[in-house]
Amino acid sequence: MEKFGISQPVRRREDVRFITGAGRFNADHNLDGQAHIFYLRSPHAHARINSIELAAARSAPGIVAIFTGDDLIADKLEPLPFQGDVETRTGEPMFRPPRHALAVGHVRHVGEPVAMVIAENLDQAHDAADLIEIDYQALPAVTDTAGAVEPDAPTVWPEAPDNLCAHWQNRDFAELDSIFAAAPKIAEVHIVNNRVVGCPMEPRNALAEYDAEADVITLYSPTQGVHRVHDYLTKLVFKVAAENIRVVSFDVGGGFGLRGRVSVEVVSIMWAAKKLGRALKWSGERSESFFADSHGRDNVTHAKLAMDQDGKALALYIDTIANMGAYLSISGPRVPTWNGQRITGTAYAIPVLYQSVRLAFTNTTPTDTYRGAGRPEAAYVMERLMEAAADVIGVDSAEIRRRNLIATSALPYTNTQDIVIDSGDFVDTQGKAMAKAGWDGIEARRAEAKARGKLRGIGIGFFMESSGGQPAEQVEVSVGDEGRIEALVGTFSHGQGHETVFAQVVSEKMGVPYDDVTIIQGGADTSLMSFGGGTHGSRSSQMGGVALVRACAMVIEKGKVIAGHLLQAGDAKVEYEAGVFRAAAGTITIAEVAQASQDPDKLPEGTDPGLKEEYFYKRANKEFNFPNGCHIAEVEIDPDTGIVEVVNYTAVDDSGIVLNPMIVHGQAHGGIAQGIGQALMERTVYDETGQLLTATFMDYTMPRADDFPDFNVSDNPIPSPNDLGVKGAGEGGCCGAPSAVVNAVIDALKGLGVRHVDMPLTPELTWRIIREAQSQGAH
Repeated sequence: MEKFGISQPVRRREDVRFITGAGRFNADHNLDGQAHIFYLRSPHAHARINSIELAAARSAPGIVAIFTGDDLIADKLEPLPFQGDVETRTGEPMFRPPRHALAVGHVRHVGEPVAMVIAENLDQAHDAADLIEIDYQALPAVTDTAGAVEPDAPTVWPEAPDNLCAHWQNRDFAELDSIFAAAPKIAEVHIVNNRVVGCPMEPRNALAEYDAEADVITLYSPTQGVHRVHDYLTKLVFKVAAENIRVVSFDVGGGFGLRGRVSVEVVSIMWAAKKLGRALKWSGERSESFFADSHGRDNVTHAKLAMDQDGKALALYIDTIANMGAYLSISGPRVPTWNGQRITGTAYAIPVLYQSVRLAFTNTTPTDTYRGAGRPEAAYVMERLMEAAADVIGVDSAEIRRRNLIATSALPYTNTQDIVIDSGDFVDTQGKAMAKAGWDGIEARRAEAKARGKLRGIGIGFFMESSGGQPAEQVEVSVGDEGRIEALVGTFSHGQGHETVFAQVVSEKMGVPYDDVTIIQGGADTSLMSFGGGTHGSRSSQMGGVALVRACAMVIEKGKVIAGHLLQAGDAKVEYEAGVFRAAAGTITIAEVAQASQDPDKLPEGTDPGLKEEYFYKRANKEFNFPNGCHIAEVEIDPDTGIVEVVNYTAVDDSGIVLNPMIVHGQAHGGIAQGIGQALMERTVYDETGQLLTATFMDYTMPRADDFPDFNVSDNPIPSPNDLGVKGAGEGGCCGAPSAVVNAVIDALKGLGVRHVDMPLTPELTWRIIREAQSQGAH
């Protein structure tokens, strides 16, 4: 079992079905008699809807029904309930605009659904949509994040004339005023964290059917765990009993945070399926992924670090404008506030912190969670500040970090947000990364590149994030008659390899062969179990894994009781190892115990039948774990074209005890790819009227395999104080890569006098930066 136990690079079980074409994705699922949906979406970023003429469309061939926002109002379907309030320091409530499943009265971003066209086939739905006549009265729009809070900016919502949803602050800045006034040194940056689009390989889709006899709506849709979706739909949207809605997810082609919540389309589809008594299917088109899926990031930040003469931090000031888009997504306001704030300062010892976040409305697609969800943004602020601090103090970028990283002797360390950072060795992690990246040899490589006409640079991106997500999880472990073990887990894999990793955990903890373990994802179907936390926030190993370990221990303890009874061991101690229970009176296998457990006559008094246990794990609210790592990027820039090439990339991550290095490193690769994509090429662009100019892969550049070098990824595992010693591993790449690449580019351009650039560093932008620097006489 050592070959298949914890920390072994076991190949993913899931891959067999995927690479042989046996994957079952939601868009492939169909029901007899289903009708098809096409959403007519707003071509305007901001407009009043004066009228909608549907007569011609309703008489088109194959039309089943056409619905608008007025139909939802008439049926008393309320706007989507909002759950993501953040507390403001003043106590002033957030403004929470109503968000209907179909537009009512106004449209506020390009792509907002206005009409739902249902036909016997999709072509007929498309054709009928072309016949709908809508009288729009265009209104001024605002799309610029910082510009949205300017006094003369167009207003998105009359109830928020300053375009502010809320102004969140952690304290009064006056408390820091004297520190900054007296500080010997101050580093300062003004940075943009660019808006990105998730665009998972499988576009969003949904299929709903209504069973009138049972009064049950079943939703088939890709999610990151069905139970959060189910709770929202039953308790808040439709306000029905749990058994009246079932949610099912098959294999999911990418999540990235986009599938964690309920979308407006899902609500209207379920409502219409019940109203019509017909199965209804919607398959999102690729263009809809750009203007209708929630977007990520989009912050503008001004930050300052007060330091002593040697560069040690005294106080940190951060002021951010965060773009919410036209409506509030469920987690939208929490991403730049609570999600990011809990690890603001990351792995650095920051004595005092002031943080301000203005949540701004614009006429753009709403923003929500995107891989990392606030933590990459927090890391980017700190790493750009550290580069500026190195310049101010006159030391290299590695040294300024060493002086400020939290010392191992200070752990557990309570940061300024009252979050306890439990473990890590940050200085050692940085040292290991520098050694692997050949940090000390950069000048020789820089000179060699210069001889070829290239500019070479190296940059650090240190990160620390908090993982854990929803603070509860449920599992059930049972042993069958043949000794096979089945584990029902409330998490849900959409690329993380749970079927493999959890089987490794059970194999080791239960001492049974890996092939005798079956993992069932309870997070895939609400009919399988009553609760599941799903997969988000790099939570599955900490929450699902720990719950699984405890459930296995409970099964073993129950097995000991039954085995002792069967062996007539009396008060003698029963031991368990490798599938066998032992006592002085003899031995009995786990399969034999499982068989006997089905017969009440063979059980000790008071023992429930079956060798199975259920465990519900609830952690404390602030009990996160803290993955961290040092990423180092090395780039070459062609000054004639502005093309930036990442030639080396090194990552040393502390993800605690690594359950499966092959899978963990694969997660790192994916996150790094997304982070480099944001740093160099991914750019969401709106024009002044609010039109999305980057709505296809012809305009929005997605990184490809040949944009990356081989990643040199390794581990510096410092166990976290949980049952498995694990930390999250899914989002670190997104946290470390952007700043590592940007800092490397700045290092390459320092000979030209360039000390600041903003993402994404496209060839055109980089070329212009070089030309501007050259025109100012830099060498």
